[in-house]
Amino acid sequence: MKALILEADKKLEYKDIPMLEPSDSAKVLVKVKYAGICGSDIHRGFEGGAYHYPLAMGHEFSGIVESGGAQGMSVVVFPLLPCWKCVPCQTGDFAQCVDYDYYGSRRDGGFAEYVCVPEENLFPVPEGVSLLHAAMTEPCAVALHGVRKLLINPGNTGAVYGGGSIGNIVAQWMRIGGCRTVFVVDIDEKKLEIARDMGFDTINSEEHDPVSEIQKRTGGSGADKVIEACGLPITFRQAVLSAARFGEIVFMGNINANFVLNPKDFSTILRKELTIHGTWNSKVTPRGRDEWTTVLSYLGKELNVAPLISHMPELRDGADIFERLVGRKEFFNKVIFKV
Repeated sequence: MKALILEADKKLEYKDIPMLEPSDSAKVLVKVKYAGICGSDIHRGFEGGAYHYPLAMGHEFSGIVESGGAQGMSVVVFPLLPCWKCVPCQTGDFAQCVDYDYYGSRRDGGFAEYVCVPEENLFPVPEGVSLLHAAMTEPCAVALHGVRKLLINPGNTGAVYGGGSIGNIVAQWMRIGGCRTVFVVDIDEKKLEIARDMGFDTINSEEHDPVSEIQKRTGGSGADKVIEACGLPITFRQAVLSAARFGEIVFMGNINANFVLNPKDFSTILRKELTIHGTWNSKVTPRGRDEWTTVLSYLGKELNVAPLISHMPELRDGADIFERLVGRKEFFNKVIFKV
């Protein structure tokens, strides 16, 4: 079978690899149809972040059951493989597992024609939801998991730092949850244009100080609910300073440098009695009310991911598309491989 293989740091090759053999622990053979590129794939493939080589990356993917299950069923795959032994696994908090495996990072993932997965990691794609859009279930669930940390009341004001695919999806979940106004902050005018077209208030932070702008547009109150989805020290600080009194903040972005608050800014957390949440991954229990099932029930309806997809290359063109992504040679938003 064909796969896009990370042979070494910064070295990708589209090549033949041996066909997978289902096992007792991963008996369902899934034919991958679409696989999305995550920002973590860039860190893994081009910043020395891989656990091992060679590796087929890709943890956001959809496909069709080839064998070992309901043959022909359209599915998405929860990429985390829990140990089933630790305390978080016993409570269904698999994202907190102390000894997990993971498709696309710790083991080969969706940048390949086939993947073998446990049946319990499969989620059926509802009729009417395209496999292309279903390939974004994982980032949509990650965004939902973060938004669910917040106690949103109808009419609240939200703010999202980061207008990329995750930030946009976060803004959509905040609106679905009851925020009347959601500010999307970014420096990329194309991403802001997409957000405006989707009905969000936007702030270009190269043109305006977002903290002052949010204060001005809220009559001095600030945003009730704030999510940082960039991973930059400056936006972590701005998220804190733009929150309203008794506001809530979710730190979602993986920060890429030291984050320091001066005493005055730290005092803002105390004086405004802010609540700060961390978030990671998503939750797949209890089945039926979990975040993956929720995403699949909203896709193509209140949750619209189509405008976020900027590129749909063939998997064979993976080395080229990653080179362009890393080199920032053009505008990219969400890139999804046709496998």
